[in-house]
Amino acid sequence: MNFDSFVLAAATADLHDEPDAREHADCVEFRMDLADDPLTALDAYDGELPILATNRAEWDGGEADDDATRLDVLETAVEYDAVEAVDIELKTMRDGGTTGTGQPGVDGERVAAHAREHGANVVVSWHDFEATPGMGELQETLREACEYGDVGKVAVTAQARADVLDLLVATRAATAEGDTVATMAMGEPGRHSRAVAPLYGSRIGYAPVDPAEATAPGQYDLTTLRKLIDTLAGESQA
Repeated sequence: MNFDSFVLAAATADLHDEPDAREHADCVEFRMDLADDPLTALDAYDGELPILATNRAEWDGGEADDDATRLDVLETAVEYDAVEAVDIELKTMRDGGTTGTGQPGVDGERVAAHAREHGANVVVSWHDFEATPGMGELQETLREACEYGDVGKVAVTAQARADVLDLLVATRAATAEGDTVATMAMGEPGRHSRAVAPLYGSRIGYAPVDPAEATAPGQYDLTTLRKLIDTLAGESQA
């Protein structure tokens, strides 16, 4: 999967949604932690869109509560040809993550290395579900995520529109330094960041095919986000 240009991911726990995503999406973010039997679903997948596999930990907003198991499953997922990118939490890359007992988990570097051996890119992600950190922390977090991953992803929660301005400045600065980043602000005050951030260098956007199945606060549905991004991109080139 090429992140040299913007990629719009249709977020879903059901790969049967893929045909409905083809018109507007560039890939499918498969939320394995929300699926009943994700490896069986990958085995049966015959869609056209490449897959960004995510098996989000419970401690980072997902539903996978056993780090050892979820990372083993993620490691197996990258062996499928359709899986062209994988999402691993920054905390997991730092220290292996945290199991439900608070003990060190398995090493995220192993999953990342296995993904690259199979030609998949690594998105290293960091989420703040409560607020937007200060500019210094934002920039340092983006740099660290990019050191571990092919793409550094930071998703914050905007309490006010000024938080989005900080995020956009950090996005632009990281892009100017040559890093490949994906940024967005969750929550209603930050909703417009999902359409605007690509203008400042963000390379991945996320949207559900079905608006009722949003996987993060403030997501637009897929059709709306594609139209907004394409319209703003056209205006910026005019």
